[in-house]
Amino acid sequence: MIKTDFSIQHSPYPVIPQKFLQGVPFFFNFTKTNKILSTMDPKDTDAFNLYVTETLNKLRLRLGIGHYGEDRAIYKSPLYIGDGESRSVHLGIDLFVPAGTAIFSPLDGIVHSFQDNNNFLDYGPTLILEHKLNGVIFYTLYGHLNRASLKRLNVGQQTTAGEIIASVGRQHENGSWPPHLHFQIITDLLGYKGDFPGVARPSEKEYYLKLCPDPNLLLHLK
Repeated sequence: MIKTDFSIQHSPYPVIPQKFLQGVPFFFNFTKTNKILSTMDPKDTDAFNLYVTETLNKLRLRLGIGHYGEDRAIYKSPLYIGDGESRSVHLGIDLFVPAGTAIFSPLDGIVHSFQDNNNFLDYGPTLILEHKLNGVIFYTLYGHLNRASLKRLNVGQQTTAGEIIASVGRQHENGSWPPHLHFQIITDLLGYKGDFPGVARPSEKEYYLKLCPDPNLLLHLK
């Protein structure tokens, strides 16, 4: 398990360009308390995309953020619903930025695995990096990339902090989501390669939030 104070001892490189980190971001609410979402068909990804982009445009803000640990009402597809309980607890942080935005490695590492999870409301192109810090091995996951990003990768490839590792994908290639980066820290991949659950069942919330600690340990968002 990662020590919770490791981000104080190290200064990770920003995962997205600094221009998006300047000023105040908008924090989206994707829970059932957001009445706007209750009027949308969960499968109408165009309407959801428009909601996200118009919200940021109206406020003239560059960065939108989707919360870690949030129990979301927007996951209403067969991908998330099964065995009577939907997977709805978000295990990463979403950074809503334009398609094509560069993504940087926050720390030195190696490419553990990658693949195109090309299903409706899935990750789309996904990258997992492996890092070692103070003798502890852990992983960072980058979801909703563009397909061109995967063509430049090789398993075992070394990455350095601040190196461009990928770019944010468009809606048609990122699982049908608004352009954004899903960023997640994982302490044990449980045998997964190129994929890992980004949401968990509420009954398994405690287990998965320990397995996937708060990504802000590396992001340092205010």
